[in-house]
Amino acid sequence: MRMLFVAGGSPSTVFPLVPLATAVRNVGHEVVVAVTDYAVESVTHAGLSATSVSSTHMFEYMFKDRTGRPISELPDPEQATDPHVSLISHGHGMGRLAAGCLDRLVSFCEDWRPDVIIGSTLSFAAQIAASRFGIPYVKHAVCPGEPPDVDRGAEAELAPELERFGLDRLPAGDLVIDICPPSVRPLANPAPAQSMRYVPGNTQRGLEPWMYTRPDRPRVVVTSGSRVAKGFQLEDLIAQAKKITPLDMEVVVAVSDHVAEEVRQAVPGVWAGWVPLDVVLRTSDLVVHGGGGNTMLTAIVAGIPQLGIPVQPKQASMQERLVARGAGMELTLADATPDTVAKACRGLVETPSYREQAQELSVENAAQPSPAEVVGVVEALVDGWDK
Repeated sequence: MRMLFVAGGSPSTVFPLVPLATAVRNVGHEVVVAVTDYAVESVTHAGLSATSVSSTHMFEYMFKDRTGRPISELPDPEQATDPHVSLISHGHGMGRLAAGCLDRLVSFCEDWRPDVIIGSTLSFAAQIAASRFGIPYVKHAVCPGEPPDVDRGAEAELAPELERFGLDRLPAGDLVIDICPPSVRPLANPAPAQSMRYVPGNTQRGLEPWMYTRPDRPRVVVTSGSRVAKGFQLEDLIAQAKKITPLDMEVVVAVSDHVAEEVRQAVPGVWAGWVPLDVVLRTSDLVVHGGGGNTMLTAIVAGIPQLGIPVQPKQASMQERLVARGAGMELTLADATPDTVAKACRGLVETPSYREQAQELSVENAAQPSPAEVVGVVEALVDGWDK
């Protein structure tokens, strides 16, 4: 079989697809991952084949309209505190990304003829392309649940493309793969899902001994994910790291090497740079993050507590479920003062129940079907498809 995986516009949407794509390839199927130029290396570094479907950076789609004019994420300042407005606006941005990728994706499908398309949750071009070629569409989660407002915004933005392909709405997935442990999934799941164990698929680097050994004092990893750049969340990341350094803890700032030197200059004494998060979190006692799904799920695998300081409304609901489970805490950006961050970090490290609950979540995740087992579910879907 030929299985086409479609990721979004950033490495963070590639990492969750890597385990299943690798398992599919390992049983002998042909695999290609469609991404933007920005994320091609994340695919090839994982040993998978990539095809680029857009040369435009994801930020261009998120913060500019289709004519290239800058737009405001929240058009009405009076609604800036309304998460629904932000989520719908985010959906419009992802819709523009899909529209920008669609022609090249369809062209690739015409040449390569996949038997199934497996798209990450917010890769809306995937489901349109699958409908165009009459093949199954598998919706692959990339984080612990996406709010439906994002889909509504994308559907509105993609109205011209839907009409062009004879659709009145975005097609639903013929199979949904959920990578979140059941006890921290959204209560209102939109459709039955095939559970799959979350396996970290982050980009690796050569290991250093400190990464896989425990230090003499508690280690805390601070990160805002793979998309941090100058002018985008870097200042918030540095601010959070500064609030933790006064504690008697080893601080590791997991960030792209492109901005690591700026972090080291702003926060002396921390280790900063790209780390294999799946390795380092296993020798850490706490992760402080901006609410990203990959970080959250990788910490669940490692069985360590989490302090979430979400930077986007959609991330807040994910973190709230983790807090309710007893495996972490959450602070808003406004509430994340030096005192509150320090108090939360000490509480999460020194209170045994947080680690106990985090370790229970790790066991729950490990009990889900492996990517290799889910390959058979996808194969059965394709084999039973009425062509």
